[in-house]
Amino acid sequence: MSYFKEFLKDKSVGAISSSSKAMGNIMYGSLNLKQATAVVEFGAGDGVFTTEILKLIGPNTKFFVFETNELFYKILKEKINDDRVILINDSAEKIGEYILSHNIKKANYIISALPLSLIPVHIKNSIIENSVKYLKSDGQYVQFQYTPYDYMRLKRYFKKVKLAFTLTNFPPAFLYRCYP
Repeated sequence: MSYFKEFLKDKSVGAISSSSKAMGNIMYGSLNLKQATAVVEFGAGDGVFTTEILKLIGPNTKFFVFETNELFYKILKEKINDDRVILINDSAEKIGEYILSHNIKKANYIISALPLSLIPVHIKNSIIENSVKYLKSDGQYVQFQYTPYDYMRLKRYFKKVKLAFTLTNFPPAFLYRCYP
């Protein structure tokens, strides 16, 4: 399986290689995932973050994993066999539909690897709006990108946005921590 091949063929894929575990640790290592009722991952790819997050969430945490790319979704289905995981082959815009169908009103954390800069503006806005709507008031939306392009957009939707840069990934990435 080649990320680069999927990148060339599917406009929803924004990475040319799998993200590093070190990058993931920076994104979600400080989050209190063990106590979370619900955690959401957008753009799971081949599951490099997914498998690590599974080690950190609690035994009763519901973990909603969104992936629209068919090949990556198939890989995730084969790789992950855990009752806490709800694997979703649909748009992140529909976060509310899926969490509500599992009797959860809001998520504690949303961890996103979506390539926001490649997503059409109306869809990107819908994803961010729904993320804010279905994120607990003390929750956190964590997003990485290869450019700081959407910083101001995220600031319009979230009360507080912290921006950092990390070299622990190839290519290096910007990390957004967003608070409702």
